[in-house]
Amino acid sequence: MPSPTPTVPLPKPDSLSTSLKRNIQALENRRREETAAATREERIAEVITRFTGSMVFVYIHLALYGAWILVNLGFIPGMPAFDPSFVVLAMEASVEAIFLSTFVLISQNRMAAAADKRADLDLQISLLTEHELTKLSELVVAIAERLDIRANADPELQEVQQDVAPEAVLDEIEARQQRG
Repeated sequence: MPSPTPTVPLPKPDSLSTSLKRNIQALENRRREETAAATREERIAEVITRFTGSMVFVYIHLALYGAWILVNLGFIPGMPAFDPSFVVLAMEASVEAIFLSTFVLISQNRMAAAADKRADLDLQISLLTEHELTKLSELVVAIAERLDIRANADPELQEVQQDVAPEAVLDEIEARQQRG
């Protein structure tokens, strides 16, 4: 059976509107600025986190810990056991885990701050869009009435014409969560 094709062909990159291209460029610029604004410690933590989240890191640990265990179990002839009870291995792994988790938390905090900024931007754009759509709805109803079309009788259209107060929405959400 042939694979389904989309009803509408996918747009080519050249067909993106000027405003979309500008927005993409603005986002790229902002990410570069945020990366450049990171402290040295944050950049170091990011590099360490990226490396420790890689398969190379896993392979290195498999080799090192595997060799450590094999030597200390006596499976490698001519190599004396230096940690037969594996206490040093356990301590080393624990200290490493403490540091790695700290680096991961530093990176996550930075990512969370960036996500908060994007969420704030999304909210601002949504509120602006809501306001603009309300105004456009009022304009369309006024045009309809001018053309003797009774658009204002529609209760849904009347509802759309009311501006949304973000504070009221947040209050209602919080009230429902408290009841909930």
